[in-house]
Amino acid sequence: MKIPIASDHAGFEMKQQLIENLGQEFQFDDLGTHSAESVDYPDFAHKVTKLIQNNTYDKGILLCGSGNGVAMTANKQTGIRAGICWNSQIAKLVRKHNDANILVLPARFIDLEEAKKCVKTFFSTEFEGGRHTQRIQKIINHG
Repeated sequence: MKIPIASDHAGFEMKQQLIENLGQEFQFDDLGTHSAESVDYPDFAHKVTKLIQNNTYDKGILLCGSGNGVAMTANKQTGIRAGICWNSQIAKLVRKHNDANILVLPARFIDLEEAKKCVKTFFSTEFEGGRHTQRIQKIINHG
C-alpha cells in the first residue's frame, strides 16, 4: 500500500521516523517538507488532499505540531475527511465511524510508538457503514 505523507517543520522529525520505522510495512510517498526549516503547513496539506481528490491515493497522512493547522486546511477541501488522532482508539473510530481519508498526527503531543499504532490502526480499519453512512452524507452534502 502506497501512502502520501507530508508535514510541516514541526512534524518533520516524526514523519521521518514513521517512514524509517514503518517502511517495511507501508510504502510512503514523502511529499515534504524535507527539513526542520520553518514552512507554511497549508502548502503540504494541499499536496496530500489534491492526490486524494484526484484518486491517485485513497488515504494519506499529515503531521504538524498540534495537528490542527493541517486538519483545518485539509477539511476545507471537497471529499476530504481528516481526523486528528492522538491514540490508536481514535484512529480506529475515525475510520469506522467517520470514514476519514486522512490521518492527522499532532507531532508535538504524541510519541513515536503511539504514532506508529495510529498509522497501523488507521490503515487496517474499514468504514463500518450502516448508520454512519447517513452521517457521512450529511458531511458531504452540508446538512
